[in-house]
Amino acid sequence: MEIEGVNYHIELMNEDKDQTLVLLHGFTGSTKTWHKVITDFKQYKIVLIDLLGHGGTDSPKDPERYSMELQLQDLEKIFDHLKLKNFVLGGYSMGGRTALAYACKFPERLSVLLLESSSPGLKTEEQRSERRERDEALAERIVSGGIVSFVDSWEKVSLFKTQDALPEPVRKAVREERLAQEPIGLANSLIGLGTGAQGSYWEAISQLQLPVLLVTGQLDEKFTAIAGEMVSLMPNAEHREIMAGHALHVEKPAEFATIVGEYLKMNFLGGKS
Repeated sequence: MEIEGVNYHIELMNEDKDQTLVLLHGFTGSTKTWHKVITDFKQYKIVLIDLLGHGGTDSPKDPERYSMELQLQDLEKIFDHLKLKNFVLGGYSMGGRTALAYACKFPERLSVLLLESSSPGLKTEEQRSERRERDEALAERIVSGGIVSFVDSWEKVSLFKTQDALPEPVRKAVREERLAQEPIGLANSLIGLGTGAQGSYWEAISQLQLPVLLVTGQLDEKFTAIAGEMVSLMPNAEHREIMAGHALHVEKPAEFATIVGEYLKMNFLGGKS
């Protein structure tokens, strides 16, 4: 689907269903990251989207095209084209930040928000400036060093340490998904859509009235703490934890699907759709 000159890769499943679940992947991910999980959601129409610079979606050369504001406008046009309303929007990590930003801008579109290992961004401009510097340096290394060198180092980030214990086929699939990315897409995504580039949504989340489920891994102390703080500020949010690291849907797909499924049964199918 072409949106504002960008060809987006979108996967649609169970198109005969009335209720819709949209999922957004994390940094270095794609629609493939959700394939194991969505088998547990056959009662929903499933919409999987590759965000700018990822998977099968185009990787524009201008980093300004990757701003959160423009990504949200693209998503709104995609949802409008697909005639979606009163749907569930979920996202993991970077995709979760994007989903949360969308919910703050277009709350009337959604029935439920699902956030896996996500945050509302950094609170201060000082923090954001420091993060932008780090992300821009990493972006330069991705382009100059190539995708293999980047993935080799990215796999060693402490945030993903728990994935070392995953079965070999799972680790191989995650690595292949990362290696399939375009270096310029990842680099520009860091510059335009990184945590340092986006504004803070810490104040905005207190205005979100729709049901919000936050899921984090107990071994991911940073994002579990962030989720705990978010829940205290949000009027209709619930926080669930799984014994896992950052990527719950990869490390514990069945448990993740069960928690999300039960929440949707209570808050979406139970008359709020």
